[in-house]
Amino acid sequence: MTAPLRLAIVQMNIEAGNPDANFAKMKSKLEEAAALSPKPDLIMFPEMWNTGYALTEIMSLADPDGSRTKEAVSNFCREHRVNVLAGSIAQLRGEAVTNTIHIFDRDGSIIAEYSKIHLFQLMNEHLHLEAGDALGNFELEGTPAAAMICYDIRFPELARKLALGGAKILFVPAEWPHPRLHHWRTLLQARAIENQMYVISCNTVGESGGSNFFGHSMVIDPWGEVIAEAAEEETILTADINLALVDEVRGRIPVFADRRPSLYE
Repeated sequence: MTAPLRLAIVQMNIEAGNPDANFAKMKSKLEEAAALSPKPDLIMFPEMWNTGYALTEIMSLADPDGSRTKEAVSNFCREHRVNVLAGSIAQLRGEAVTNTIHIFDRDGSIIAEYSKIHLFQLMNEHLHLEAGDALGNFELEGTPAAAMICYDIRFPELARKLALGGAKILFVPAEWPHPRLHHWRTLLQARAIENQMYVISCNTVGESGGSNFFGHSMVIDPWGEVIAEAAEEETILTADINLALVDEVRGRIPVFADRRPSLYE
């Protein structure tokens, strides 16, 4: 039987435009999460935790090639022997800034990167960020997994493509604001139900950059049941997930076998 995967989801407030303060908090939260008992297998952070949505200043605030993030998190992973999905950061690549996830294994190696491919026009992301052009599939200790970022969850075809690529867990760092809590919960549960996989979301809280964020980070199982959910304050949400449940659910309701892609692709 597959051992459960222990998750620690860091739901935090982000100071828009203050990378130094956010890095200090990130390091503190990493230590706090690693000290939990039982120790987590994976620690996860929210979207754009290094800068928040200070988009008009983002070129000067973004982490060049993600080097500051990579060094800090890689060293931490090696020391504590834990996987880290380092939320997403504003990362400077040449003359452009991307909204990019880095995923580290227990040795501190980067096993995957993903840059947000759907930019949210209501927050002017498209004016300040460059969209990614690759999917977020990766393997976590032998388990196929995938990542997307915030607004990406409104695109069911992306989640289905990741599931067809083998993903059994979908990680979703986000900065999802009031008043759209109903959309947040419904879309995340829908992605879990229709793709029969775990959905792990990490949202921010508090006021940042003129917006208010409601938290409600969640762990949702392949039946669409919420097995852990945070409230609206800073916290580290923990949960164990049983990956064998994915195969069980997919076996009981064979959605993937019953697809007729020739009619709708």
